[in-house]
Amino acid sequence: MSQIGKMLETKGTHVWSIQPDDSVFSAIKIMDEKGIGALAVVEEGKLVGIVSERDCARRLILKKMSAEETLIKDIMTRDVLYTHPAQTVNECMAIMTQRRIRHLPVLDNNQLLGMISLGDLAKEVIAEQQFKIDNLEHTISWGESY
Repeated sequence: MSQIGKMLETKGTHVWSIQPDDSVFSAIKIMDEKGIGALAVVEEGKLVGIVSERDCARRLILKKMSAEETLIKDIMTRDVLYTHPAQTVNECMAIMTQRRIRHLPVLDNNQLLGMISLGDLAKEVIAEQQFKIDNLEHTISWGESY
């Protein structure tokens, strides 16, 4: 099974982020424009939290708060689960499934390297399985020619 660092080489390492003092409205706008479900919350170059569409919907609607007036720091998840480049795709899938989260920042020595989603992991697993299937088909067809 491939490692997260290798997956990031293909996927790319750009991370959309926001600052703790930005409005929730700004976060929702960025997520909508970029077609993403979460933003890293970064302050002075360091990851200090994560905010997802789910955070915005649940915390704003249930508390009847205004997206324009509420700050990211008021709704963000501060205890951020993260992964590292050497961790495998399967390990990350297990963590994300068990903890019911959809996004994991990738850190190395406290440096934010990227962000992965469950969709990214599923795509990677499918690609690996297709590679194995193709190799098996090639091996079988090569063996039949003898």
